[in-house]
Amino acid sequence: MARNIRVIIMFVLESSDTIVSVNYINISRCRDRGRGSAGDSEIPGAAPRLRDTPTPRAGAAGGKTSLGMNLFGYNSQHTAGVPTSQYGPYNGPVQGYQPTAVPQGPLRTASGAPPTSLPPSTAAQSTAYNQYGQGDVQNGPAMSDQSHRFPVSQPYMPGSHPMPYQQYAPLHSTAQQLPNQMAAMQISGSTNNAPPPASQSYGPPASHHQTAPSFPPTGLGSYTQYPTPLQNIPSSVPQGGNPPQHPFPGQPVPVSTFTSPPTSTGLTGSALPPPPGVPRPPAMHGPPLSGQPQTGLPPSQPPTGHYPPQLNHRPTGPQSGMPGVVTGPPTQGFQAHPTQPSQGLIPQQNGSFGQVRSPQPNFAAPYTGAPSYTSQPQPQQKRLDPDSIPSPIQVIEDDKSNRGTEPFSTGVRGQVPPLVTTDFVVKDQGNASPRFIRCAAYNLPCTSDMAKQCQVPLTAVIKPLATLPADEAPPYIVDHGETGPIRCNRCKAYMCPYMQFIEGGRKFQCAFCSCVSEVLPHYFQHLDHTGKRMDCYDRPELSLGSYEFLATVDYCKNNKIPNPPAFIFMIDVSYNALKSGLVHLLCEELKTLLDYFPREGNAEESAIRVGFVTYNKVLHFYNVKSSLAQPQMMVVSDIADMFVPLLDGFLVNVNESRAVINSLLEQIPEMFADTRETETVFGPVIQAGLEALKAAECAGKLFIFHSTLPLAEAPGKLKNRDDKKLINTDKEKVLFQPQTSFYNNLAKECVAQGCCVDLFLFPNQYVDVATLGLVTYQTGGSIYKYTFFQAQADGERFLNDLHRDVRKVIGFDAVMRVRTSTGIRATDFFGSFYMSNTTDVELAALDCDKAITVEFKHDDKLNEDAGAQIQCALLYTSCSGQRRLRIHNLSLNCCTQLADLYRNCETDTLINYFVKLAYRGVLSNPTKTVRENLINQSAQILACYRKNCASPSSAGQLILPECMKLLPVYLNCVLKSDVLQPGTEVSIDDRTYVRQLVTSMDVAETNVFFYPRLLPVHKMDMDSDDFPVAIRCSEERLSKGGIYLLENGLSLFIWVGMNTQHDLIQSIFNVQSFGQIDSAMTALPMLDNAYSKKLRSIVDMIRAQRPRFMKLMIVKQDDKMELLFKHFLMEDKSVNGGASYVDFLCHMHKEIRQLLS
Repeated sequence: MARNIRVIIMFVLESSDTIVSVNYINISRCRDRGRGSAGDSEIPGAAPRLRDTPTPRAGAAGGKTSLGMNLFGYNSQHTAGVPTSQYGPYNGPVQGYQPTAVPQGPLRTASGAPPTSLPPSTAAQSTAYNQYGQGDVQNGPAMSDQSHRFPVSQPYMPGSHPMPYQQYAPLHSTAQQLPNQMAAMQISGSTNNAPPPASQSYGPPASHHQTAPSFPPTGLGSYTQYPTPLQNIPSSVPQGGNPPQHPFPGQPVPVSTFTSPPTSTGLTGSALPPPPGVPRPPAMHGPPLSGQPQTGLPPSQPPTGHYPPQLNHRPTGPQSGMPGVVTGPPTQGFQAHPTQPSQGLIPQQNGSFGQVRSPQPNFAAPYTGAPSYTSQPQPQQKRLDPDSIPSPIQVIEDDKSNRGTEPFSTGVRGQVPPLVTTDFVVKDQGNASPRFIRCAAYNLPCTSDMAKQCQVPLTAVIKPLATLPADEAPPYIVDHGETGPIRCNRCKAYMCPYMQFIEGGRKFQCAFCSCVSEVLPHYFQHLDHTGKRMDCYDRPELSLGSYEFLATVDYCKNNKIPNPPAFIFMIDVSYNALKSGLVHLLCEELKTLLDYFPREGNAEESAIRVGFVTYNKVLHFYNVKSSLAQPQMMVVSDIADMFVPLLDGFLVNVNESRAVINSLLEQIPEMFADTRETETVFGPVIQAGLEALKAAECAGKLFIFHSTLPLAEAPGKLKNRDDKKLINTDKEKVLFQPQTSFYNNLAKECVAQGCCVDLFLFPNQYVDVATLGLVTYQTGGSIYKYTFFQAQADGERFLNDLHRDVRKVIGFDAVMRVRTSTGIRATDFFGSFYMSNTTDVELAALDCDKAITVEFKHDDKLNEDAGAQIQCALLYTSCSGQRRLRIHNLSLNCCTQLADLYRNCETDTLINYFVKLAYRGVLSNPTKTVRENLINQSAQILACYRKNCASPSSAGQLILPECMKLLPVYLNCVLKSDVLQPGTEVSIDDRTYVRQLVTSMDVAETNVFFYPRLLPVHKMDMDSDDFPVAIRCSEERLSKGGIYLLENGLSLFIWVGMNTQHDLIQSIFNVQSFGQIDSAMTALPMLDNAYSKKLRSIVDMIRAQRPRFMKLMIVKQDDKMELLFKHFLMEDKSVNGGASYVDFLCHMHKEIRQLLS
């Protein structure tokens, strides 16, 4: 049974006539799932607590639950030095315009000219206020004073101070006044025609919000502001772009419309229900009462003086039952309207929160004075309260508390797993663990028409060799001997728990193609009374979702058991590599690293063989045969036709040749210490490794350590094509494409041989990652980049990355195929691999960190009773040379109702698919087009839910399904990423590097990469092993007196506020004061106190959770590094012009409403 929660979101557009408009998000949830589900029905009178809102004030209106929230303007302030957002309607003020009268007619004027001023009398006469009929409700009783709101969090900005407030005892009121006040509010993104004032320093720059809807957008990639469709009840944006109109005929339009005054705090809105039996006041209509004042400044009064702090208007008088609202006396500088009685009120109806309303006669008048727009700084406009919109942190914490305590059993078909941020134990009972497979939807639409209608992509993120925690058993290995694994005769699916045994166990029916196959005599077993085999729970393939088969020789290349794989280390010994200290550091580390090659199970030593090559303009091969006293070097200078000059002695067993290898590693830095060679080759290096593996008839991996753009004459030579002028143009896509087809062809050869390439880059300038990284990308390898590498500063990060890369679980010469039951099929794949046909994903190697995202589409109808089955089969060679098949099975539900689909979605997986789709899209489309496509598809998903699953309601509501309520915030993080919207300081190499990394990330990695984890470490509990609860990624959440840790899987920061207590600074940094903290340190001092030990433990645990080592950076408040730190505060407006979460949520609402029209 479902219930709807309506979250009221208020947008306060302050003007001289005090227009208050409202909108609300409707988040529906269902009680039949632990994490909440999207529902489409309501429980009258239900008033559950919204998890996103720390202290909701619930109220029921007409059987629906309402939570009062503060939302301030739609609009994002254009901060100094920050380009305007690409979302046009939300940009900052257009400078240089004078305040004018509100025009009647289109909001936008030709060529962006300012609106034409109207004389007050003309303006008053030109407006008709009776278009909304009799459904308009007065906003409540007289207001004689202004209420204040306690600050939720104090923004830290030098020179900013919170508004002073004084607490007053709550007063008493009639119960219906607040619901009626809410009923007369509506969102309006286009009502403020006067240019908004510039901002003062009352909050962080990224959080300033202003509105300038009257003028053309100036931001990057401006979005069109669409007209709002006509509705039975007026929608939130007035038709035709007109400003909001009063429902009272004859009431004049104000002369000027002003934005709200500066404030660091706002009033906490509360929506409280009337007590049972108390009637609602009827609606007031008809002409205004005699003596009713006209709003707006007198024409003779210029805007002068100073803006006083102004807060949201609320009726005072008796106000019972308003928790959290503090009332106060009239603020200096405001005028109060005389009280008038309410007459002729109509009872408020469900869904009536969405209509355009007038300023009410009993609310405060405009400011008594205002500064000139051109003479002095102006205050910022109030903005939407971030506490009132869906919070990622709240969702994460709720899931941890609800689903992190019990094991997750996979026996139930179509069960949505806990979030990737929740620590949970998996019990395999017939479906693969979510650590191996996660889906965007666990309830698939039965028909392709449903899928097209909802636009929810049917995707799975598969991580076949994922690392399991210590308390979970690895997949069992099944050996069927010479006959090999049991398979379906037709579709070749492998035996799994979904196969149905019939005819007493002599045959089985395939769950994927329904073909009936004979059971081989050695595999026969009788059935019990339920139709299951008697040995069902003794065989992993009949009872578990994940397991492995030992493959026979039929599954091997050329029908020959493979040789153990090899590792070849290929070291750049050009001038730059030696000068940075790389060569010396690497050679020293390799002496010990060779002992940590991956090994099979309990084997005493690794079967992997090793070889060494150095290079600059020529290649040097080394013979390290165990019988030699000293290593021998062989130089190949004919790099146009690469060959390997020796076979015996190049690839050797580590333990047998230990002494010779150590001697070589000591000599390499000395041999090239005096080199002046700056040019390098790259293509021949890969060719050399490939030829060596071919000669040894084995698969393997090349570890290439490279420093410069390969400019020397050789195959694969590149040129510098770094051109910032192409950014944000239609030709930008060529920067992501390889320069030449040489590396495409080379990658194809490497995949065929099982030669994987891991690339470690150490550039001081442009190296064309798009081209150099192509072979790595297509062979399933990893790429690492250390810009301006210096051994002393970056050595720790490099060596940790190298250690993990060498030691991690890996499968060589792999092929993956995804089979599905009738009705759907795998149509698209995303990741680091090569495909020579439409079904087989070919990987020279696949490690435990690589994930592959698969998209499915309908090719027939699905059956609601049978569900849908997915089987992923990975054929690979283990590190010991054993050929294996790893199988993962997953069964999903199917539905005929869209509500069931939306109730069983996972946003994190959806975002993983969206980002990979977008990052592939930049290869063939401008980034602006890619961003627009993402927004459009997401808007279609949410619009379909609104149209088909949500209860009927006003067009002024933004309604989000419970499982997708974080889609807007996460999508905005993707849109603001460096790949899709770079700043001027981000190089094309950095963008290409991130693009390649993200393409093979799993769901947990993309989750933290796009929405970083921000921990208030000054709130650590010394008596607990748990991390402090994370806070939202916004500058407003930071306190001057706090210390915060931020990580996203690649970067790790500790931010220190300037007012942090000296004792805490002493305990962590071993210095006396904030000013003595050394920002250059990359490691915390090891001190013998609880705070130091706890923080260092947290840093170590976070690093252990991530596949790459994160270098620690210390950021002091107001330090030069703080700009980089703020780049990761994803809810704020970005320096690149990316929208804040608040602005983007509003933009998504507009897109949804446009689709619904």
